[in-house]
Amino acid sequence: MTEADPNHRRPMNLLRRALNRVLHLLAMSAPGSESLRPWLHRMRGVKILGPVFIGDNVYLENEYPEAIEIHARVQISVRAIILAHTRGPGKVILEKAVFIGPNAVIACSAGRVLRIGEGAVIGPGCVVTRSVSPRAYLMPHRPEVVAKVGLPLPLAGSIQEFIAALRPAVAPSSTRDGLSGRD
Repeated sequence: MTEADPNHRRPMNLLRRALNRVLHLLAMSAPGSESLRPWLHRMRGVKILGPVFIGDNVYLENEYPEAIEIHARVQISVRAIILAHTRGPGKVILEKAVFIGPNAVIACSAGRVLRIGEGAVIGPGCVVTRSVSPRAYLMPHRPEVVAKVGLPLPLAGSIQEFIAALRPAVAPSSTRDGLSGRD
């Protein structure tokens, strides 16, 4: 981006960047998912428009916090990650009543806007790199057995030895995903 580009964000001074990181660390572990955490993120520059819920260990863009916009009634679950830059700043907008599940990752690239539409639900563990339509429900792929372990990894002398002992999995007809259902 050039200086003439209206979306260009100037780098913050060193003191401001250090303060943002301290506030971010506090916000990740402080109590107050509907009070203190949102307030700390606002102090960092995150645009929060109304009451929101921010769970434990949520990572909200560290380098360009002003590139995150969170609307009213959004809920962000534990350990979610929202990044608004990859090789430069973009913008992430979470519209009203969005739910971001645990361990979800939302990542926007430089110069782009990634919008999660109003009422959308991002399931646990999803990785989102494109805008999501309003009221869409995203879930990650179901886990499936891809191989049979011949030599358990903790017992293998090397990763190559572990890989050499893998055998193709044959899915039983009754459980196509190969998971037993046992805990």
